[in-house]
Amino acid sequence: MAGEASDVPRGKRAERKPPRRITPDYLQRAAMHYLERYAAPAAQLRRVLERKVVLSCRHHGDEPARFSSLLDEVVARCVASGLVDDRRFAEARAASLRRRGQSTRAVAAKLAAKGVTRDLATEASAAEPEDELAAARIAAKRKRLGRWGRGDRAANRQKDLAALARAGFSMAIARTVVDEADDEDGP
Repeated sequence: MAGEASDVPRGKRAERKPPRRITPDYLQRAAMHYLERYAAPAAQLRRVLERKVVLSCRHHGDEPARFSSLLDEVVARCVASGLVDDRRFAEARAASLRRRGQSTRAVAAKLAAKGVTRDLATEASAAEPEDELAAARIAAKRKRLGRWGRGDRAANRQKDLAALARAGFSMAIARTVVDEADDEDGP
């Protein structure tokens, strides 16, 4: 019951199971389990598996460097089977971020942080000027800037421009969005 006191003293965590010893089969199953839940580029999958290896090695007294080639094999197997496709991940993630009002610069930075190569991140985040303007409108609406803001628009203009510039939009696009009239089309 929710109201009853538990047997575990306050501030003490329940004991965790010790991490499993690293085997090729275990790493493959861990990769499959992760990829069932999340789309990920190869570099992200490798980082997740490396954390498992380090945790296991710390507990069992092994050396993490021993498992480097095993990690490479598991990630390569996932890439070869089509479970991991950096291009597909980058394009899908870029489209998702764009729909949420992220600028081209922000999309490229977030893709690079996930382990997508710089060239692929730049290619996937590239957008037409109309798409960048639409994303800026979405960002302005979400942040209540420009015509979506409250209060005196003229007094808040510089703050609104700065907010859009910090979000990665060019000043020309920020000015266009902040200075738009209330009756224009847009999200």
